[in-house]
Amino acid sequence: MRCDARAWLSFRFGARFRGASLLVVSAAVTSPAFAQATTASTLNAGDTAWMIVASAFVLMMTIPGVALFYGGMVRAKNVLSVMMQCLAITSLVTVLWMVYGYSLAFSTQGMHAGVTNWHSFLGAFDRVMLAGLTPSSLYQTVPESVYVMFQLTFAIITPALIIGAYAERMKFSAMLWFSGLWLTFVYLPIAHMVWSGPGSLLGDLGVLDFAGGTVVHINAGIAGLVACLVIGKRRGYPHTHMPPHNLGYTVIGAALLWLGWFGFNAGSAVAANGNAGMAMLVTQIATAAAVIGWVAVEWVVHKRASVLGAASGAVAGLVAITPAAGTAGPAGALVIGFAAGAVSFFTATRLKHMIGYDDTLDVFGVHAVAGIIGALLTGIFAAPKLGGFGTVTSPLAQLWIQAKGVGFTIAWSGVLSWVILKALDLTIGLRIGPEQEQVGLDIAEHEERAYNLS
Repeated sequence: MRCDARAWLSFRFGARFRGASLLVVSAAVTSPAFAQATTASTLNAGDTAWMIVASAFVLMMTIPGVALFYGGMVRAKNVLSVMMQCLAITSLVTVLWMVYGYSLAFSTQGMHAGVTNWHSFLGAFDRVMLAGLTPSSLYQTVPESVYVMFQLTFAIITPALIIGAYAERMKFSAMLWFSGLWLTFVYLPIAHMVWSGPGSLLGDLGVLDFAGGTVVHINAGIAGLVACLVIGKRRGYPHTHMPPHNLGYTVIGAALLWLGWFGFNAGSAVAANGNAGMAMLVTQIATAAAVIGWVAVEWVVHKRASVLGAASGAVAGLVAITPAAGTAGPAGALVIGFAAGAVSFFTATRLKHMIGYDDTLDVFGVHAVAGIIGALLTGIFAAPKLGGFGTVTSPLAQLWIQAKGVGFTIAWSGVLSWVILKALDLTIGLRIGPEQEQVGLDIAEHEERAYNLS
């Protein structure tokens, strides 16, 4: 008997799937990838110029954004290893995306609205090696080559974010294998299920994710939690003090992430239009509110405001507004950002110590938690009666749909990430040796130093 995935999802989360009756949003306010099957006949130069710039902005979020943000937070003996990992992931994912990634994420061959088959989970192989891509082929009003590049930058940053969870202790070879396998079996299916169009599992369910709350941040954050649990704690943690070695790098990295996120969110409109403008505005508002939320709670708890806290709060706000950037209004962005900053303070500074896991740079505490907050609140603040720009008529009904999407992403990423990590640990091994960890990955893995002390 063939398993109906939608029926399984409905049973799993406690409600019977209602099909189209629960699709309370239109394609105009979902991720632009939701309407991929529609191709415009005319290229728009303004849209094209903006999307080229947006793609460059999102690439900048990984190199140098994440490289500096994470690099400043690790100890001096590991800064080059983090930067090298970001460069290596950028290169590896680019090649895999060209060979099969774009095809498996966005091919719509075999997909039909309301029909459940394996194409509901993953695309086909008809676009392998970017077959069919020409200078004249279009996606909506921009060259398809630009759209391929834009989505590539999302695929790059997602596994790069996971670096922060296992920083200072995973072997470089294991990192490469993990990133490639995780992209293939975790990222590509989730991207397809949310963004590829009618016939995709979570898209047909009605999950709203404009720019990657589930696809990027919850996905990466849960994988990060699993990774730090499987690989184990750093030597000396939590008894040895391990402060960031250069908060200046971290602030510069956070600033580059903030700037690049305008390409991330506003670029997801795939047009230079009012949707892009509103996405840009709400991104700024939510990020600022999250900084205030984090710092305010930190002030109450510790009687001070830290630079690291402000930078982390900014990232929490950027993460939380990502799924809502196409549907939330300014007031909704304010609430989403403040909530993400305040809650992420506790999960990044208290929860991991209470439970005892070593998430080096708080990938779970910031990306997963803020991503979950943003994904859930998207269902509320997309409603026009709450200042949103979606077509949500029942915020509670949409909240339940969002919760299903969050739950499914947590399960998918958690289980498959564990399988990949365990398989690698049993074969090539995940972790460097005790002596190598003591001397640092810069010397042990790359035989280089970040700083010349002579």
